[in-house]
Amino acid sequence: MNNVNNDNKTPSTDAVICQISASGVARITLNRPEIHNAFDDVLIGDLTTKLETLNADPAVRVVILTGAGKSFSAGADLNWMKRMAGYDHAENLADSRGLARLMKTLNFCSKPTIGLVNGAAFGGGVGLAACCDIVIASDRASFCLSEVKLGLIPAVISPYVVEAIGISQARRYFLSAERFDAATAQAIGLVHEVVSSDDLTARGDAMAKLLLANGPNAMTAAKSLISAVANKPIDDDVIDDTANRIAHQRASAEGREGVSAFLEKRPAKWSEK
Repeated sequence: MNNVNNDNKTPSTDAVICQISASGVARITLNRPEIHNAFDDVLIGDLTTKLETLNADPAVRVVILTGAGKSFSAGADLNWMKRMAGYDHAENLADSRGLARLMKTLNFCSKPTIGLVNGAAFGGGVGLAACCDIVIASDRASFCLSEVKLGLIPAVISPYVVEAIGISQARRYFLSAERFDAATAQAIGLVHEVVSSDDLTARGDAMAKLLLANGPNAMTAAKSLISAVANKPIDDDVIDDTANRIAHQRASAEGREGVSAFLEKRPAKWSEK
């Protein structure tokens, strides 16, 4: 696989490292610990490309995203911000669309995604967490939507963050730019679980193992289902669409295998890998 390191023992100086296990779990690590894994256009482009490559790889079944060092991601790199300060509107628009593409790629990845927030997640780091299907945070993690302190707004990440935490909480944290801890992040819906920092990696691996026991195509279909029914009125169109979706899944090779395995009291073929 291009731009992906399959050897877990091989060190890398890349801004984004990707390692794939034999079971199909891809672990992406933001690898700029000296600047708290801050974003710049290079990291954004590299992370987007890696996610797109993983999404297209049938051997990849789960994607884990975390950060190297003490932070998950501190948002924008200061040097990148200095360059942006001199951009005109067209240049800023092109730059912002790059970040928008990253968030969209992660949010709509067809594979299950697990965010392991190992430390500070500021600005775009909060956006990355909001785009993951399952978010597990260290008890040392902290979060901040700090854009308004800089005279900016969290525009590109806002659809995903608002979807995760709701309008009421977004009103508070978008405007206050206050820092909040992992327990608060869990209470407002940004994080699903909080564990000790020593247990974060193991908990992520355990969650990945749970996901590997499920039908790969069924999980992709389940993600599509959520998007199809979320915030929709329960009308005849939605009812008919959901009926068609389960009929399709039941008739699929994976659906038939899953039901047969259950009835025959044996592991499904996908769980034997």
